[in-house]
Amino acid sequence: MEIRGERECKECGTRWSYYDTGSVACPECESLHSVGVDEDRKLHTATTVELDLSEAVSRLDEAPEDEALESVKSACREFQRKYGFVHGGELRDLDDTYLVAGELLQVADVVGRSLGRDDEEEYYLLSLLRGDEADRPAPDEVPRSLREGRGLAYAEAVREYRREFREWADASDVTIDRPATEVLAAIEEHAKRVRALEGDVPARDAERLVTAMREVVRYVRDDDEAALAQAENRVAALDES
Repeated sequence: MEIRGERECKECGTRWSYYDTGSVACPECESLHSVGVDEDRKLHTATTVELDLSEAVSRLDEAPEDEALESVKSACREFQRKYGFVHGGELRDLDDTYLVAGELLQVADVVGRSLGRDDEEEYYLLSLLRGDEADRPAPDEVPRSLREGRGLAYAEAVREYRREFREWADASDVTIDRPATEVLAAIEEHAKRVRALEGDVPARDAERLVTAMREVVRYVRDDDEAALAQAENRVAALDES
């Protein structure tokens, strides 16, 4: 939604950025009586949220497996729900932490539905949970039995990001020209295919999907013509796979 970012407390006069706090409560006196003082409204979908997996990790050692995995999914689902890609009119990147949260959500679901998991699957799940949330495993590190988790997570991420990207462009009067529109349409078709296959595609294809989306954004937002050419090549590779 488009909102005024700068607020002023009616009680103590403190000013703060709603874009940063995500709250109308005054950070000084906690009064809820405040007003927006910006002349312009800006698109804002983001909130201040971190991917906190500490409780989920501890429950892996202490709770029954189904409860522990549900804790993992709950943390990831809440993070993605609150995240948002537009902060005070500025378009965020489709970052690795968001992708890790999505993959963990899907992988935990796959593992929870399986009759058991081998050492490779166990190691991969733990590497997602206990590693740096912004350090994604490379495509060739994804176990064959868990690749649907990455595929579905990345296809869903691309769909959500593409939706907010278009909202941002409309709100910012940014033109998405015909070449970019054509690549975006191709990316969405491939994302639909991945979803129809329930994510069961090579991990490298899922990676290409995300990278192509990022490259289209660089072309539109940053006027990087080389990025569009790279996106077109990546889509062509997906067509051939």
